[in-house]
Amino acid sequence: MPRHIIVGDVHGMFNELWKLFGILVKPDDKVVFVGDLVDKGPDSARVVQFVREMSRTHDITLVEGNHEEKHRRFRKNCVERPDTAKSMSDRSPELREITDQLTDADVEFLNTAVPFHRIEEHNILVVHGGIPGSMMEFPQTVEEAQSLGGKRKKRFSQILRTRHIHHETGKMLPLGNEGPNDPFWAETHDGRFGHVVFGHEPFLNGVAHFDHATGIDTGAVFGGRLTAMIVEEDGSRDFVSVPSRKMADPLHC
Repeated sequence: MPRHIIVGDVHGMFNELWKLFGILVKPDDKVVFVGDLVDKGPDSARVVQFVREMSRTHDITLVEGNHEEKHRRFRKNCVERPDTAKSMSDRSPELREITDQLTDADVEFLNTAVPFHRIEEHNILVVHGGIPGSMMEFPQTVEEAQSLGGKRKKRFSQILRTRHIHHETGKMLPLGNEGPNDPFWAETHDGRFGHVVFGHEPFLNGVAHFDHATGIDTGAVFGGRLTAMIVEEDGSRDFVSVPSRKMADPLHC
């Protein structure tokens, strides 16, 4: 049984990813990225190209982050709704800048991103953001998730962005709308869908451990570290990280 390597948010930090990959990843490892390869850092396109190239020789899964999802919507709007695409790029110039640097092969690779990844043998669920406390069901397969429509699809998409949840209802709260009694989702998560490994929320003091979840975004783009969780064949877990340069302000993630 191979090791599983789960890599936190890269956000364009190519040098750090290259170092981490070089000291850690072996040919037989299964590598999972929690999403947000792009934006904020200096080398987003180069990160995508590196991960795509590595996917030719390694078993690599990309879980879609909210930044990949934003870029996917932008690319679609460029074709179907040019005015909407222009408004998006006016607000976020990196959308156009990064898109112009990507090859067709890069875009094709990004389009293979999945909404979540299960490591069944170790009861691990990898998502980008988090699980709202109000979520009582979770798709068994990626195909099931991708077939969702309407309100069910919208509710499920909250796993890309969930941070704080309402202290009474467990529903996701938009960033900045949380009150003093509203917990971070992982503080109250009961493990109903397995042990959740996630990114999205930068923990600059290091890996965040909860009873039923582990946060591995250690703020590489904010001057923290780029971290990976190693899940060994026997299910034991360890962490490897490399220091990084500060390239962005963590207030708006």
